[in-house]
Amino acid sequence: MDQYRMAAPDDARDVASLHADSWRRHYRGAYADSYLDGDILSDRVRVWSERLDAPGDNAVTMLVEDGAGLAGFAHLILDDDLRWGSLLDNLHVRRDRQRTGVGTGLLRRVGAAVAERAQNPAMYLWVQEQNQGAQRFYAAMGGTCVEKALIGPPGGVPGRLVGTPGKLRIAWPDGSVLAA
Repeated sequence: MDQYRMAAPDDARDVASLHADSWRRHYRGAYADSYLDGDILSDRVRVWSERLDAPGDNAVTMLVEDGAGLAGFAHLILDDDLRWGSLLDNLHVRRDRQRTGVGTGLLRRVGAAVAERAQNPAMYLWVQEQNQGAQRFYAAMGGTCVEKALIGPPGGVPGRLVGTPGKLRIAWPDGSVLAA
């Protein structure tokens, strides 16, 4: 049975591991293979340790666990943008748990967090243009593509990108609809 809970500082390594695995599977062609095949785990551990050690009042990191460990996570930044609202900065699901309701459960919970805690009811995220599976999922959950932009290089290092990959802004005018 899936168990949802808020992330704690000691979850950083597990979150980072799932995050790195997800990038390696979904970001090939946009991020350089040398970057994805390198020590990306250490980079993600550093990022998640910082985020979870001092999350701030506007950050929500939700985990879902099953009998095999971490099944997925979502990271939300409340009221990130005056126009677009709260930013769903990350939503990643373990490969064997995709299409089992884990992503839907996480999205519903971050929608509830927006409804309960945000000043602006809107919510948005960025998804890589090449990640069509994620785009279909967000569309099925009521998200609308409202903008296209270029992906910035991870860590600000241009050599980590392949060409000029694009990303899409997916938006919900009212994130609380996801909580229903």
